[in-house]
Parts: sequence; C-alpha cells; structure tokens
Amino acid sequence: MHIVLTRHGQVEGIDPPRFRGRMELDLTDVGRQQAQALGLAIARQFQADAVFTSPMKRCRDTGAAIAQACSVTQQVLPGIDDFDYGDWQWMTHADANTQYPREFALWKRSPQWMCFPGGESLQKVAWRSVEALRGLWDEHRDGTVVLVAHDSVNRVLLMHALELPLSAYWRIEQEPCCINELFVGDDGVVKVMRMNDTTHLRMK
Repeated sequence: MHIVLTRHGQVEGIDPPRFRGRMELDLTDVGRQQAQALGLAIARQFQADAVFTSPMKRCRDTGAAIAQACSVTQQVLPGIDDFDYGDWQWMTHADANTQYPREFALWKRSPQWMCFPGGESLQKVAWRSVEALRGLWDEHRDGTVVLVAHDSVNRVLLMHALELPLSAYWRIEQEPCCINELFVGDDGVVKVMRMNDTTHLRMK
C-alpha cells in the first residue's frame, strides 16, 4: 500500500502559534491556494484510490481539493483527528509558558511525559493514529490512499514508521500541505520514501 500523508493547509493559529487541537478553523486564503496546489501535485504523481481525512474542517476542506483533483471519494477517518489539548486549546504558546511554565517546559523538553490537562497524552495520539493506519492497510493494502491529517498525527506516524521513540517528536517537521510518501509491504514493513516535501507549493 502506498500512503500519501499530508497536513492541512494554512489556518489561523499556526503563526504565531496556538494550541489549535480540536478548534474548528477555516483555511486561510493561502491555505486554500496550498490545498489546490497539493491536489494538483498528488493527481500528477499518484493514482490515488481514496482520500481519508481527519474530522476537522481544515482537513476536510484540504481533502476536498485533493479528491476533486484526483476524481476519487473522500471519507473521514476519526483516528487521525488532531491532538486534544484540553484546557490549553487555542491558548498561545506564550500564554501557556506564562501560566504553566513547568508543564510547558516538559512539553518542549520531554513530550513523551506530557499529558495535557483535560486532554490527551502523546501516547494516546500515537495509539489511535497507528490503529487507524493499520485498519487502512487491512482494507487497501494493494492501493494508494491519501491521508490528510495534522502536524502532531503526521509526526507520530512517521516516528512509528521510522521506529523512533516518542521523545523524537520535535525532530520531525511538517509544513502545511507537505507530502510524505510511505510504502507498506505485504509483510507490514513500512518504508518512508519522502518527508515534508513542499516543492509543489513553490512551483508557479
């Protein structure tokens, strides 16, 4: 199975950064342009069989642009929903650092030990995301699927594929509408072919 793993387009709260999580956000004008460019790039490079997205609107809207460009169906995959940041949702990073200095430092230093107040731990995000991926492999092991998810989800899926510990969370970057390409063999071994490719967003 080929997996084209991408992140949704630009939204408010990426820069300057906020803990977006389960906040419903529209794509910005730039985000919509990114989604269109991403859809065209995927249509040119792959023969996608289906598009699966996080339940969040920013992912569904990005997925719609991809599905239209590839002439395939789009479905919601709940397991790749964004991090539940609980009490920190929509808080700026600066405010979180001021109000919760010890917890914020822990998140930046050792994310594998952090559980957000009223929210999730990184372990839970990893478990549900990998389970979602395993389910797709069972159903689409001979096809090519596009996953439209989030920075956090993409990071944990790539760490899992690369057999990295969750402590490596900050070593992986995921830009809006980037392309990651993975291949899952019949033996279940995952190969990472490409990561965080945004070349298509710079093409005119």
